[in-house]
Amino acid sequence: MIPKNNISDGESKTKIDSMRITPDRLMNILFTIIVLSMLGITILSSAVAVPTGPTIIFNSTTNATSRPAAAITTAGGSFTTLILNTTGQTYRWKAYVGNVSGKLTLADATNKSIFDWSVTSVTGEIYATRSSVIDWSTIGCANTGIIAAEDTYMNMTLTSPDTINKTFANTVHRSFYVGDRKINNSTCRAIATYVNGTAQTPSENAAFQEILLADTSSNMVYATLVNSSTIGYNNQRYDFQMIVAENEFKPVSTTYYMYVELI
Repeated sequence: MIPKNNISDGESKTKIDSMRITPDRLMNILFTIIVLSMLGITILSSAVAVPTGPTIIFNSTTNATSRPAAAITTAGGSFTTLILNTTGQTYRWKAYVGNVSGKLTLADATNKSIFDWSVTSVTGEIYATRSSVIDWSTIGCANTGIIAAEDTYMNMTLTSPDTINKTFANTVHRSFYVGDRKINNSTCRAIATYVNGTAQTPSENAAFQEILLADTSSNMVYATLVNSSTIGYNNQRYDFQMIVAENEFKPVSTTYYMYVELI
């Protein structure tokens, strides 16, 4: 004897109707998929790495030593023509050199790490800027207008031999990334600071390259490319060298904010 099904024909029809995908239900499903997809894109985009502020562990600041006066003795009644050569210290620039230590980490928004990796050979960039807030998502080459404005802020006149514009006269540098933004090779104003007291020939392979960048708010950023344990300006080994402009007429020295990006 076949047992009777306890579900009536009416109830079966109701269940079948409830499982049927109606146009309204289909629209709701598609809307949910779109929202979830957009949420996933937002989460991924927010995870892009940007330069971060370092901890300054050691700071030693020195100034140039004045050279002694040059003595000259001539006979009374004589007429002497002199050609004098001297090296004067500029007060429109200051330098930062040093080494970098740190680690790479996988952390959440509260800086809690799930894992990290020690960095033994440092690669990346060091950044210095007068602005405490940089829009790294819009970073690119500093244009002539931004450079001229920075010259004006630093009281550097067009006749000064060491303006920012005249100092960063070349556009020779290798390509690199700032976060996820690529800076193509030899597209920005750039220099390479000295090695063992000697100027380097402009080259995309030069050590201690420094490049002028800016965001869309016209905040200029000095970027120097890290060269791990490389012979520097005084024949000592450094990871980075950079120069930044200073206003020699201000009673208080200019504050620069430092950022580091390890790769």
